[in-house]
Amino acid sequence: MTDPIRVLICDDDDLMRSALQMMLAADDGIAVVAEAADGDEGVRLARELAPAVALMDVRMPRLDGIEATRELLAASPATRVIILTTFEDDRYIFGALKAGASGFLLKRTTPERLMEAIRTVAAGDALLSPSVTRRVLDRMATHPVPDAAGRDGLEQITVREREVLALIAAGLTNQEIAEALTIEESTVKTHVRRILSKLDLRDRVHAVVYAYETGLVRPGRR
Repeated sequence: MTDPIRVLICDDDDLMRSALQMMLAADDGIAVVAEAADGDEGVRLARELAPAVALMDVRMPRLDGIEATRELLAASPATRVIILTTFEDDRYIFGALKAGASGFLLKRTTPERLMEAIRTVAAGDALLSPSVTRRVLDRMATHPVPDAAGRDGLEQITVREREVLALIAAGLTNQEIAEALTIEESTVKTHVRRILSKLDLRDRVHAVVYAYETGLVRPGRR
């Protein structure tokens, strides 16, 4: 039997922490190891407990969720952070991604979706709510920030891997990429792993940001 995914809850709302605790307790594959009422406490507990996943609110006293994410990942690099918030605001979305979050969900997310997200990021991938994913793609497509230094990294990946990265940036799933390139889905997964490794990217979401920032994908070419 595999060990449950160890989760840290960071939220300054007592009722929200209790609700999340009860929700996750219904899943034998997930174990809440601690709760924090502010960002500072969340960073400290992550350093002590090294949870697999931290559920992070954005608006908290002493240290907000964006800065707490940055400090938490510095203190516990193996932990994956999911931002769980009421506010679907571009400042929070892009601030969270820049800080290293692997997921961004709204608090109205269903319990099933939240548990799926925890499993997804614990496995090393990333997950955003559909509306957030579209906003990320639209923002990066219309407001790219060319990164000349980042472009040097593209030389480390093969032509096929560039094709896969461009399709990831277009929002395609592994299955859709496999169909577009007429290859097996397992081959796509291998390409994705190699891309993330060669470019030192945390997950698929950061691969999207990288593709737009380096100019591999440009407005009108999605």
